[in-house]
Amino acid sequence: MKPCFARTLVLAGIFASTSAVAQDQALEPVVDAANEINQAARSSQLTVDKIADTTQDRVQQFKQINRQIQGLEVYVQQLQKQIDFQQQEKAELNDSIDEVSVVERQITPLMLRMIDSLDTFVNLDVPFLSAEREGRIAGLHELMDRADVDVSEKFRRVMEAYQIEADYGRTIEAYNGEMTIAGQPQDVEFLRIGRTVLIYKTRDGKQMGVWNQLAREWQQLDSSYATDVQEALRIARKQLAPDLLMLPVFTQTAQAGD
Repeated sequence: MKPCFARTLVLAGIFASTSAVAQDQALEPVVDAANEINQAARSSQLTVDKIADTTQDRVQQFKQINRQIQGLEVYVQQLQKQIDFQQQEKAELNDSIDEVSVVERQITPLMLRMIDSLDTFVNLDVPFLSAEREGRIAGLHELMDRADVDVSEKFRRVMEAYQIEADYGRTIEAYNGEMTIAGQPQDVEFLRIGRTVLIYKTRDGKQMGVWNQLAREWQQLDSSYATDVQEALRIARKQLAPDLLMLPVFTQTAQAGD
């Protein structure tokens, strides 16, 4: 009986060994498939991680570009405001240019009338610095005919001439000149006090005359004024301090007076 038991055990062992080998062979495809799945999962995870990192970078880039776009929109809005303002200035300048053209057409005749009026005034005024004043007016007439001078410069020169004439009325001046006395030209000293008094005195002081604007002629001046005239000449030349003087002044009610 014992030998029979032993053979049974051996057969059982062989059967068990054969069964294990068969089971291992059956599981190998499953293990390999599991390994492949795990490998694919790791590869997929790496791909997901890479996509996640790339997506995060894209999100940051998107946010940065968005901020740039917002800044550019603000900048463009500001530029648009400046362009609108410049367009408004351009329109105003165009209107001004149109108005300047109209003004230029109107101001030229005005300046010509002003020069003619100034010429008439000088001819009717007290005859001091006649050559200088007449030359200034002649220069204005020549200036008006020049095409290379702007209207603004012409107007400035006309106004300057008016200002010079206005200043004559509130200044005192002594200057040298020439007078025809008794048919003979003589060097004289002129004294002008505003437009009120115009006196001449010969170099030797023997003859003096005063302009009578009412009669529009020169009249002999009494020698009693010699001292005052000489003092006034020195004051006009800034050789003496200003002082009260007794000089002849013509009025509507008298031909001459003190």
